Amino acid sequence: MEAPNPSPKGATEHGATMSHRYTRLRYHYVFATKNRETLISAPWQPKLHAYFGGVARNLEIVPIMIGGVADHVHAFVEMPPTLSVSMAIMKLKANTSKWLNEQPEFDGRFAWQEGYGAFTVGESQVAPTTRYIEQQAAHHKKRTFQDELKAFAKKHGLEWQGDGRVA
Repeated sequence: MEAPNPSPKGATEHGATMSHRYTRLRYHYVFATKNRETLISAPWQPKLHAYFGGVARNLEIVPIMIGGVADHVHAFVEMPPTLSVSMAIMKLKANTSKWLNEQPEFDGRFAWQEGYGAFTVGESQVAPTTRYIEQQAAHHKKRTFQDELKAFAKKHGLEWQGDGRVA
């Protein structure tokens, strides 16, 4: 006769099981137009940001705040646990660039740069991150995109390389 299993599969020491997923996966994504060209004019920014939000929702990503300026986009999102950061960004970029290139104003000239930034956002940083993205136009009157990326790298403990890479 076998001894009874004192802890069934998935049970904790108190007998409760973890039958649900509990996640809060918030990210601040940043990516630029190819060669940082200023292709996203002011009238197109709200259209792109709205479309971006729709693409995100189709991927089961919750868009918290989407914003940016003529040469880059910021996306503050909550990710599902089933989608990797790299896959999400690949799909967001592919869908938004395809849509923009279908518009007569872009005539197939739009592309995103290959790289991206992805930074986690804790509960205490939700409001500051949202404000930061909302204020992109004013922010970039004082600071370049390159300076912004250097500051992000430093804030998140990454070493900035002179060629724009981080280590």
